[in-house]
Amino acid sequence: MSLIDKLQWRYATKKMDPAKAVPAEKVDQILEAIRLTASSSGLQPYEVLVITNKEVREKIKPIANGQSQITDCSHLLVFAAWDTYTAKRINDAFDMTEKIRNFTSESGTAYRQMLLKVYPTRDAEINFTHAAKQAYIGLGTALIAAAYEQVDSTPMEGFDPQALDAILDLKEKGLRSVVMLPLGYRKTDEDWLLKLKKVRRAKESFISWVN
Repeated sequence: MSLIDKLQWRYATKKMDPAKAVPAEKVDQILEAIRLTASSSGLQPYEVLVITNKEVREKIKPIANGQSQITDCSHLLVFAAWDTYTAKRINDAFDMTEKIRNFTSESGTAYRQMLLKVYPTRDAEINFTHAAKQAYIGLGTALIAAAYEQVDSTPMEGFDPQALDAILDLKEKGLRSVVMLPLGYRKTDEDWLLKLKKVRRAKESFISWVN
C-alpha cells in the first residue's frame, strides 16, 4: 500500500478492540515520528504522555464524554503543551542544539536573544496557544505515522482539559493538555463508521494554485 492508500484506509475509529494490543515496535515508530516532526524554532514546546494504566484511563473516560476508545485502545497518547515560554526552556533548547551540533554561530545566538526578549515577556495564555499549535503539528504527524503502521487512531478534543490536567498532575510539570490520541485496532463488527465511504472536499474546491 502506498502512503495515500494508507490514508484512504484510516478513519477516526469509533470502536476499538480491547483484546488487540499494538506491538511495542509500532508504538515506538509512531512516537519517534512525533519526536522528529517540525516545531517552531525547534523548541518542541510540548510533551507526549503514553497512558497504558487501566485505572488512569478509567478516570479519564468520564471527563471525556464516556468515549469508549479511551479504555478500549491499546495506548492512549496525551499531547500536553508548555503552559508558557520561560527563559530556561528557551535556553535549554538552544544549549542542546549547540551541544549536538558542536558549534555556536552568531546568527544562532542572535536568534536566541530575540526569542528571550519576546517570548517570556508575553502573556502566558498567548504562549500556551502558540505551544498548543505546535502540539497539533505533532498530532498530524502521529495520525500519518499510525496510518503508515496500519494502526487505528482517533484524535480527541472532547474532554475537560482542566480535569485531565489534574488526573495527570500536569500543572506541577508546567504543562496543559491539548488533545488526545487513542491507538489501537478497529472492532470490525461493532464500528458503525467502518463501512461508510471517506468523505473529503474535491480537489477543485480545496486546493488553489498560484502560478
